[in-house]
Amino acid sequence: MQDTKAILEPENTYHIYNRANGNEQLFLSDDNYRYFLKKYDEYISPIVDTFCYCLMPNHFHFLVRVKKEAVLNEYFKDKIERANSNLQGFKNLECLISRQFSNFFNAYAKAFNKQHNRKGNLFMHTFKRKVITDENYLRKLIHYIHFNPIKAGLTQRAEEWKYCSYKSIISSNAPTLLKEEVVDYFGDMEHFKYCHKYPSNLTLSGFQTQAQPLKG
Repeated sequence: MQDTKAILEPENTYHIYNRANGNEQLFLSDDNYRYFLKKYDEYISPIVDTFCYCLMPNHFHFLVRVKKEAVLNEYFKDKIERANSNLQGFKNLECLISRQFSNFFNAYAKAFNKQHNRKGNLFMHTFKRKVITDENYLRKLIHYIHFNPIKAGLTQRAEEWKYCSYKSIISSNAPTLLKEEVVDYFGDMEHFKYCHKYPSNLTLSGFQTQAQPLKG
């Protein structure tokens, strides 16, 4: 079984996901979805590049690549200086990256609880993250993430779900996504669209495939 608490290291690719506590929902309105993505841009976009994502009523998925060490050092520089500390290798960077994700989720949960007059944990547990090193698995994972709303019966086509990156990728409006790289994993846009017409056979319990290293 893959490690769901993988260390977040520069230039590695990860599947980030989590769900709501119990039978609760993470998003109760369009404003909740938009606010979550706004906070993602604020907290997470400076430290990762995003391949794709999907927000569902009670859970979410992001496929990301952590940015280069130099970019992270520059971004976290002020935080470290204010704490009167120094960045020393990956160990401290890993802690800062993980903390940044935690701060993002905490910021959303705090606002959600206040708006909906609730208390307690919004998310089930610490966010899960799996390192992705296999190109075949990554391709399957992109498809799996985009197919979530269809599998759940929320829509019949991926482009109809507003809070999924598929629609942005097939349009010209994807400035914050690794659109060209995503499409390239499927060969071209025609094959990308074709593959998304059919269900994914990937499950989070694991996917056996012949390893092919990721590009770059």
